[in-house]
Amino acid sequence: MDFKDYYSVLGVPKSASEAEIKKAFRKLARQFHPDLNPGNKAAETRFKEINEANEVLGDPETRRKYDELGANWRQYENAPPRRPGATSQWGQARTMTPEEMQDLFGEGGFSDFFTTFFGGGGRGPSPAPRPTRGRDIEQPLSLTLEEAFTGTTRHLEMQREGATRRVEVRIPAGVREGSRVKVRGEGEPGGNGRPGGDLYLVVRLMQHPRFERRGQDLHTRIAVPIPTAVLGGDVAIPTLGGTSLRLKLPELTPSGRVFRLKGHGMPAPREPETRGDLFVTVDLQIPATLSPEAREHYEALERLAGAS
Repeated sequence: MDFKDYYSVLGVPKSASEAEIKKAFRKLARQFHPDLNPGNKAAETRFKEINEANEVLGDPETRRKYDELGANWRQYENAPPRRPGATSQWGQARTMTPEEMQDLFGEGGFSDFFTTFFGGGGRGPSPAPRPTRGRDIEQPLSLTLEEAFTGTTRHLEMQREGATRRVEVRIPAGVREGSRVKVRGEGEPGGNGRPGGDLYLVVRLMQHPRFERRGQDLHTRIAVPIPTAVLGGDVAIPTLGGTSLRLKLPELTPSGRVFRLKGHGMPAPREPETRGDLFVTVDLQIPATLSPEAREHYEALERLAGAS
């Protein structure tokens, strides 16, 4: 088992400050987070390594132990067992129990070196496992396309130990179908005071009567009167935000022509200032009835078309 250089994992020097370590961890965690790399096992493994390094270096006390003993960890691992309180070249030294490990670092996900170096080490019988954190749970969340466009807030009623409490959850703008919104600590409760799991709200977008979402782009259709399509003119295009845009049609616009309105689509989930496009398809609007005057004009147009 090779020594794990947690400073190299985070890409910081040993002299890095606590703030520099935190900054490096956050940058790498965002880059390799499983939600941003679905199905990528290498990214998942890297994310676990980054978390492990931060567990050690992000806490001043565990970082001090790592800095003092890390270079000699093989010697420390192979040292003969000592009775509690025995003195070594490192002062008071003993193997930490798994219970102490859990109290310091939480549950699971750490490398063999982490477990050996900070506790356990395979010496002696393993004690009975302690209660773990509660399990994560999932729950569907239905949103309108307008709510996904602007972002919204949901108030959930959570039942815990016979009591009901309300939890406010902020849904960011731009969420997609299948997106998971994490509500920390609202999953199943942990045993014997251990932390609860997390609740994941899985987004389900309701069908919209006018707009269709395709990635970050929106698609809609607009009915255009025949005279406007023939002669050209301005038409109003409604948006999900409740406003309208003016689209200038050129003359002789055929039915089915698609116009692209840049930057009027859905916002990006993590960059709301970045938006997709709105695609507008023209449908020619045939009148439902004809007045005598309108009929005369259409008949005159028909005669002109036949004469050309």
